[in-house]
Amino acid sequence: MVKVLVASRIHEKGIGILRENNIDVYIVEEPREEDLAELIKGYHGLIVRSKPLVTRKVIESADKLMVIARAGVGVDNIDVEAAKSKGIDVITVPEATTTSVAELTIGLMIAVARKISFCDREMRKGVWPKKQAEGFELNGKILGIIGAGRIGSAVAKIAKHGLNMQIVYYSSTRKPSLEKELGARYLPLDDLLRTADVVSIHVPLNSETRHMINEEKLKLMKKSAILINTSRGGIVDTNALVKALQEGWIAGAGLDVYEEEPLPKDHPLTKLENVVLTSHIGASTHEAQERAGIQVAEKLVQYFKAKKLLQ
Repeated sequence: MVKVLVASRIHEKGIGILRENNIDVYIVEEPREEDLAELIKGYHGLIVRSKPLVTRKVIESADKLMVIARAGVGVDNIDVEAAKSKGIDVITVPEATTTSVAELTIGLMIAVARKISFCDREMRKGVWPKKQAEGFELNGKILGIIGAGRIGSAVAKIAKHGLNMQIVYYSSTRKPSLEKELGARYLPLDDLLRTADVVSIHVPLNSETRHMINEEKLKLMKKSAILINTSRGGIVDTNALVKALQEGWIAGAGLDVYEEEPLPKDHPLTKLENVVLTSHIGASTHEAQERAGIQVAEKLVQYFKAKKLLQ
């Protein structure tokens, strides 16, 4: 019998699909590395989200593992090279969370531009902030998208059609369809940073993108610009960003992801009024979690059928 270890919470409909297809499912949420290394023995498949870490130690402990399935898009919590060396496949469901992350991105843009979080904090203290809360409109402003994949493109479409923003983008490949549909302009990264009023990051974290946005890049941005990151924390050099926000190199930031998660209680970012912080909630909607659970389960069923382990 095919056995799958579900090491992160996924939607009950996904669990149902696995069991309906005669897959033996065992659920344990976000086990520690040493526990996962022991638990993984005897399982053909492993499902995770952004946690737990699937390290080389875990992978080398697996004796029957054929596939690691990520109920989402990023695989930076999985040692893909270690998996590859053992002939273990890694699959994802990138489409599941696109809408939810794109909508949060737009929400952070508005929250920073209109100082919504600042006003909320002040009013809870009994203060009526008025002059201090002057922000700026997004209508007609230039949105710079770094990474025009599924999520980046979705953000661009909402911003263009919903907020009348002008779109510029930097991506590993040109996107003719985006250019035609939205009038988007491709720019080299440095030019994009100099041009955009809002910069939004949508690239995966890897050796090439780690600290892509560093002190040098932040200094290229307009002093009136804001930075949004709903991708991965490691893409931005946190120390450089804190300095940029403190010293006014940029006007503000909206962050859902961090180099260290959870963000420590007394982290410098938590002391700044010009930053809006959310707790890695890009995919945290009922709809996204249902889609991710269903899609990851369906992909695993298809995978094991292709391997002739299921009828």
